[in-house]
Amino acid sequence: MKILGLHHITLVASSAQQTVNFYTKVLGLRLIKQTVNFDDPGAYHLYFGDATGKPGTAITFFEWGRAPKGRPGIGGTHHFALTVADEAGLLKWKRRLTDMHIKVHGPYDRHYFKSIYFHDPDGVHLEIATAGPGWTVDEAPELLGTVHQPPPEAMLRANRDEARILAATWDSPVPEITPDMALQFGMHHITAMSSNIEATHAFFSGVLGMRRVKMTDNFDVPGSAHWYWGVEDGRPGTLITYFGYQAGYRLNYAQMGAGQTHHFALAVADEAEQVEWRKRLGQAGYRVSPIMDRMYFKSIYTSDPDGHIVELATVGPGFMTDETVQTLGTRLQLPPWLEQHRDQIERGLTPLEVPPWQVPA
Repeated sequence: MKILGLHHITLVASSAQQTVNFYTKVLGLRLIKQTVNFDDPGAYHLYFGDATGKPGTAITFFEWGRAPKGRPGIGGTHHFALTVADEAGLLKWKRRLTDMHIKVHGPYDRHYFKSIYFHDPDGVHLEIATAGPGWTVDEAPELLGTVHQPPPEAMLRANRDEARILAATWDSPVPEITPDMALQFGMHHITAMSSNIEATHAFFSGVLGMRRVKMTDNFDVPGSAHWYWGVEDGRPGTLITYFGYQAGYRLNYAQMGAGQTHHFALAVADEAEQVEWRKRLGQAGYRVSPIMDRMYFKSIYTSDPDGHIVELATVGPGFMTDETVQTLGTRLQLPPWLEQHRDQIERGLTPLEVPPWQVPA
């Protein structure tokens, strides 16, 4: 019984069409499923990912058109990161996004990877991070996450060199997404916010059995913790990270709304393991939901010590239970128990224009 890595992240969007346009046309992800929030069938639930939406690549959105703008804070997610192969691909993304009049911060050297930051139309804080160099640049593989590793001072100084950072970009326009910059690897990590990093560690390591692979600092808030948990050696796609804020640091609790995360999900093998996870979470004193059928996976829900919703979702059966690879995301799909209400549901949704998905070439 073990956590296999990231499964998906679910955020709140103010407009389904605006979200489709950004994540497909700008970032080149594929819309792999149009469905509804099973707990609120009047709202879209859209899934984006790689060609088939395999676990770890799925970015999903509830459309809550009347929701107020959300606010980051304790018990919420700060940002999530998508993986690009290397620094050349990262610089291409900076040039592509800035040419599209999207404000980009970076690239910054995060010691274990390099990254840029920007926002989607609702204000979701996004990062694109390189796959390496990885966690062993300052620790042996067998010692990962056992000793605090402060960021190198020279690197912090370089990250404050605004002129150098502004000048670092690709030297020519990038009108099309090329294979070396395609975000086909899925998520790199998800970063949330903690009021007590030791309690967060007890949850992810002690209860969920994930490995702490790095104890370092939030490079942008000196003196505050930034800890990483992952699977095995902490490869991208398995990583949950938290900023830990010290007592007295003024920070509000997260407010749900447009541009904020509703929950994130970790992958588990199957429903039999979910039964065991329910027992383990309950015995550890955490509230946990019954197993819920989400058609494309089964889910249980709990919360971290600060109240952030954490889901454990099975890797299967996957998104091709009701569509072929070729037709993924092209038509509204409803679970059997909602099919009888299709006409009513469709009347309440704005039809989507979905651009054809193209493999980067």
